[in-house]
Amino acid sequence: MTITVFVPCDAAALAVGADKVAAAISREIEARGVDARVVRNGSRGLLWLEPMVEVRTEHGRIAYGPVTPGDVPELFAADFLRGGAHPLCQGRTRDIPFLRNQTRLTFARCGVTDPLSLDDFRAYSGLKGLEKALAMSPGEIVAAVTESGLRGRGGAGFPTGIKWKTVLDAPGTTKYIVCNADEGDSGTFSDRMVMEGDPFMLIEGMIIAGMATGATKGYIYTRSEYPHAIETMRRAITIAREANLLGPSILGSGRAFDLDVREGAGAYVCGEETSLLNSLEGKRGIVRAKPPLPALQGLFGCPTVVNNVISLASVPVILDRGPAFYRDFGVGRSHGTIPIQLAGNVKHGGLYETAFGLSLGEIVNDIGGGTLSGRPVKAVQVGGPLGAYFPPSLFDTVFDYEAFAARDGLIGHAGIVVFDDTVDMLKQARFAMEFCAIESCGKCTPCRIGSTRGVETVDRIAHGIEPEQNKALLGDLCNTMKFGSLCALGGFTPYPVMSALKHFPEDFAPAPVKEAAE
Repeated sequence: MTITVFVPCDAAALAVGADKVAAAISREIEARGVDARVVRNGSRGLLWLEPMVEVRTEHGRIAYGPVTPGDVPELFAADFLRGGAHPLCQGRTRDIPFLRNQTRLTFARCGVTDPLSLDDFRAYSGLKGLEKALAMSPGEIVAAVTESGLRGRGGAGFPTGIKWKTVLDAPGTTKYIVCNADEGDSGTFSDRMVMEGDPFMLIEGMIIAGMATGATKGYIYTRSEYPHAIETMRRAITIAREANLLGPSILGSGRAFDLDVREGAGAYVCGEETSLLNSLEGKRGIVRAKPPLPALQGLFGCPTVVNNVISLASVPVILDRGPAFYRDFGVGRSHGTIPIQLAGNVKHGGLYETAFGLSLGEIVNDIGGGTLSGRPVKAVQVGGPLGAYFPPSLFDTVFDYEAFAARDGLIGHAGIVVFDDTVDMLKQARFAMEFCAIESCGKCTPCRIGSTRGVETVDRIAHGIEPEQNKALLGDLCNTMKFGSLCALGGFTPYPVMSALKHFPEDFAPAPVKEAAE
């Protein structure tokens, strides 16, 4: 029987040499005349082990990592094609603690299958949600998504079912589904992993969204920095069209839906839905005032669903397993699972999908393993560059939308960036203001001017110039930006700034003046 070796083609694995590892394995297979083949899968999300090579054996898939091209001859000598012992062997993949303790609903196939094999997709429960949706009315699909409790995973946490119902009920014969794949938060990569590792799942979710709302056209908007994701999505769309998953009659149902990928230049503000729509229309990516809501007047003035990748990718399992199944995961008003992305100075960085409800300390210390440097954790930033900094004293915070909001934080896109005790929080606060100043679209004054004045004010604090007055001024600036900005870029920048000031006041104290040498 042909032995299957899996080598990830995910961008994170490619960045550390996965292509060279795959080529080295192929050369050894040919040179040794072994009956084996190499399959390029997505990543399992254990980034510290990438490239993580797996071999399918009679005992299950055995993992080895991180593998370099130079390790390959030794692996063959150790009979790794049959799961042989080697220092890089991690044992059975499913038994690795980082994976074993996850609840994988959205990422169940990611890293398991060939991303562009529709046969693989079907063999692992792909299209079951769509097939059930085809037997339902639009209202029934919307009701199922509403009952599941799914909230937007892009950051806002708005109930997905309510947004879909607004578009379903909106007048108009032309409606759109827009997938916001402009993943710009620091330390986030779940959208990219879906597009590179399980693209048919996103396509299935968008088709279901179209059927639920009456939309027949969809767009995936992503940034040009994601070339591998763009290529994979486009190839998957072509395959889906050839299989009648997309086009004038979905699986012969007579219901139409098609979609395309659009590239943005990479402006952070284009992750905001109205800026994204402007960019998608070929205009400058600046914020639109709301109302009207995009659900009523969105792309080209038509009713439009704008959902994040993970939101749409969560829909197939909801339709397949039922809304009650999905709703039973989580805590409080945060239902289902959330793909947490661990990055920064952390020992076990990667993607970890779990139900809402773990504490922040469990995520950082137990799952992430603490800092890579081995030094104490000083702060973690949750929710991207506009997320608040949490000190270890707040590590009992439960990972759900309301618990974070109660402590002046936000989950955002569920990215967590870890810092050890060498970080200077005043510099981090300055970075937040500078980031906003650079990325502001310029539409509103609080964001455009406030962020620039914010940089200047932090600089004065750093230089010991009237520190107390400037800290008060910084607070006033943040209030103005929070309540006066048109979108989240200006409105959320105060979160990292004020949390740094509140939880780490020692970093904002005047630096001691050095005595001059006599």
